[in-house]
Amino acid sequence: MDTKKIRWFTVAFIAFNMVWGMGNVVNNFAQQGITVVTSWILILALYFVPYALIVGQLGSTFKDSKGGVSSWVERTSTKRLAYYAAWTYWVVHIPYLAQKPQAILIAFGWIGRGDGQLVSLMSVPLVAVLSLLIFLLFLWLATKGLNTLKVIGGLAGTAMFVMSLLFIVMAVSVPFISKNFAIATPDMGNISTYIPKFDFSYFTTISMLVFAVGGAEKISPYVNQMKSPAREFPKAMIILAAMVGVCAILGSIAMGMLFTSGNLPEDLMANGAYAAFQMLGEHYGIGNSLMYVYALTQGIGQIAALAFSIDAPLRILLADADPQFVPAWLRKTTAKGTLINGFVLTGILVSIVILMPLLGIGNMNELVKWLTNLNSVVMPMRYMWVFFAFIMLNRAMKHFTSEYKFIKQKRLAMLAGVWCFLFTLLACVLGMVPKVDFAANPSAWWFQLTSNILTPVVLILLGMLLPFIARREQRKSNDLV
Repeated sequence: MDTKKIRWFTVAFIAFNMVWGMGNVVNNFAQQGITVVTSWILILALYFVPYALIVGQLGSTFKDSKGGVSSWVERTSTKRLAYYAAWTYWVVHIPYLAQKPQAILIAFGWIGRGDGQLVSLMSVPLVAVLSLLIFLLFLWLATKGLNTLKVIGGLAGTAMFVMSLLFIVMAVSVPFISKNFAIATPDMGNISTYIPKFDFSYFTTISMLVFAVGGAEKISPYVNQMKSPAREFPKAMIILAAMVGVCAILGSIAMGMLFTSGNLPEDLMANGAYAAFQMLGEHYGIGNSLMYVYALTQGIGQIAALAFSIDAPLRILLADADPQFVPAWLRKTTAKGTLINGFVLTGILVSIVILMPLLGIGNMNELVKWLTNLNSVVMPMRYMWVFFAFIMLNRAMKHFTSEYKFIKQKRLAMLAGVWCFLFTLLACVLGMVPKVDFAANPSAWWFQLTSNILTPVVLILLGMLLPFIARREQRKSNDLV
């Protein structure tokens, strides 16, 4: 019986739901303004399409691999590098987890007050303490199992997807609905308005674009479930790129209609999405109802994402960890199967990142920007392992078979892999440059630069330390025998 029944349009929709969200529009608009429209076109054509097609070939080649990227790396190189790939996949979630409590506070602040002032008026130490308490609560709950919350989170994720599309439709339509509506950004009918200034400052923002379109490796299990992978997967990815492009471009234009590009609010990253729905509700004559629906959906979704992201990446790292690289104490499980010391290590690292702003962040808006940009530096590090695996796969292509191939010519395929790898690396490095004005706040600038460099370096070094500990542990065990 033929089980490959998933069609290209189903795969395209699944991938779109995994990759896209309204935060991608808001965060990148906050950094580049209306010129981000051009950036979206470039990033989709030069990076996202080859990235997605590379994932398709890896998924097709290693259709029986359950470990995702780490399995791809192991099959194409060594167990040691596979361990580092698995470590990277887990450790990049540390800043991500540190940001979730803030997002929860912001969402429920809008629900409670109907504006973004609740968290904005708090001091950074208070936000840090509350964020730490929220994280520790969910860390404890994650050890008990949160299956129900994960289901609710899945529903919230779907609702957020619908809200993102609804925002675009309503924002683009509002000039035809409301007589009092005035487009905020001038000259939106002029092409020159959308052309970025390609200077150094611009290139420090591309990590946020890479962060926005990353995560395509999650769709790899679906490649070999398609009716005809070689023919239908490229079609699905082109449709995916088109859907992401339409939402990114129209979403950015919608933001430009509501907010003045070049004179954006300081709190746009933190409160922009809520304020946008609030403005649309006013123009459509339905008050704050849209904002409340979005805030509730966002709050529940962030809670579920926090719970799920504590547990799932840790299991990928430790569930079948090689004793040669991961010490026994870190692999220790309780009678219920809880990776107890893994949760402890997660708690320590995330707590450090949550409390780091006490050393050099002055206000809540600055805190949100810093953590968002830190995630855009750290999270894409895991994508580089995808491209590494693809390069190694093409080096030894005669030993593997694929139902779908991105590029059949070996040298061109390797060139595509090298391009995506180096582009991601460059984006991460340039993304480390702070987005604050040095002259206005030199201490904050130096804090952000130092933390943006040290965070990924320390997290990687920690991963390099574990195999050393594991070897010592094994030597002691052998000596006892």
